[in-house]
Amino acid sequence: MITIRTATTEDAPQIALLGRVTFTETFSEYFRDPQDLFDYFEKTFNVAKIRNSIENANNKFWIAHWNDLPIGYAKLKVHSPSPFIDVSTVSQLQKIYVLKEFLDKRAGKILMEKLMSSFNDSAQTHIWLSVLNSNERAINFYYKNGFSKVGEHQFTIGKETFDFFALSKQKI
Repeated sequence: MITIRTATTEDAPQIALLGRVTFTETFSEYFRDPQDLFDYFEKTFNVAKIRNSIENANNKFWIAHWNDLPIGYAKLKVHSPSPFIDVSTVSQLQKIYVLKEFLDKRAGKILMEKLMSSFNDSAQTHIWLSVLNSNERAINFYYKNGFSKVGEHQFTIGKETFDFFALSKQKI
């Protein structure tokens, strides 16, 4: 059974590990140099950085469990302007990561519902995200949740440059 709760700083080690594992499951094949991936993990999924991010009032985290096992998390960044949206009341869906073996258990859907409920209760009017343009499963998931493409951009990690779609949704 899946349970979702608001994450606390005590969850930072689990979130950092989930970030590393889920990112590896999804993106490791795109990296020619394993050191680039490791360096990215040390920067992005550093326990202290995650802990500080959880403490930041502009960020909201949720963690998903399957029978007490942490299996995924989501992060919403409130007040996160986008070059693709011409309003200031914008939030960013920064992460919805679920361990591969639990993707069919609908944890992503439940995390999305929690995140969108928080967004809908806020003063923000738009929400946006970036998704790798070849990640069809994720793109379809976001389209099913009412997001639409608003732009394209690139992101570089180490020696690799990735093409992303920017997707957005306006509060109704």
